[in-house]
Amino acid sequence: MYSGYLDIAGDKHLHYIFVESETTPATAPIVFWFNGGPGCSSMLGFAQEHGPFLMPDGQTTFNSDPNPYRWNQIAHMVYVESPAGVGYSFVESEEIPEYTDETSAEDNYLAVKAFLAKFADLKDNEVYISGESYAGVYVPFLAHKIAVEKKDTQINLKGILVGNGVTDLKYDSNALWAMGFWHNIIDKDLEDNLVAHHCFPKELSVYIVPTKEPSPACSTFY
Repeated sequence: MYSGYLDIAGDKHLHYIFVESETTPATAPIVFWFNGGPGCSSMLGFAQEHGPFLMPDGQTTFNSDPNPYRWNQIAHMVYVESPAGVGYSFVESEEIPEYTDETSAEDNYLAVKAFLAKFADLKDNEVYISGESYAGVYVPFLAHKIAVEKKDTQINLKGILVGNGVTDLKYDSNALWAMGFWHNIIDKDLEDNLVAHHCFPKELSVYIVPTKEPSPACSTFY
């Protein structure tokens, strides 16, 4: 296992943890993992999802038993904290710059390049870009950057993986009440009432207009 920094764009340094594949390390695919947010540390994926060991909620140390669902049983896993300013990643300047999806994609592209330069013996291995939540934006933006904008054939990009990804506020918002129910935040009766009356989270009205006018009854459910 390796940990360090991928130096990009002059004063930006992205922290990463590299967990080697347990099988066929010479030819194993490389999976770059990005958590979402935006602004969520990829150490969440490493420590509580599919890293080699798990650190359950409330604990400050890892379990001694290997995670049975660890992805590095097959693939090389590279957990990247992005953008700079998230987690252990940092910017040398006093102020963290403003980011857009495009600038984040450029930084992540440079991070992939820096990793393959650092571990040159893996430069020909298949590469997969993966993540969850807001990585539903990070991942396709980065894949497009590699394959279409840069046409970078030195990166052996084979595919992308997105779990529970952000795609579009209009469509994602349709699932909010169902998500609340399945995460045990609201009960089934409340979910049914919110859906039946076309209730819509007020916070999202800043970004999108509801497809149907919410019923006045919604005020009784919040």
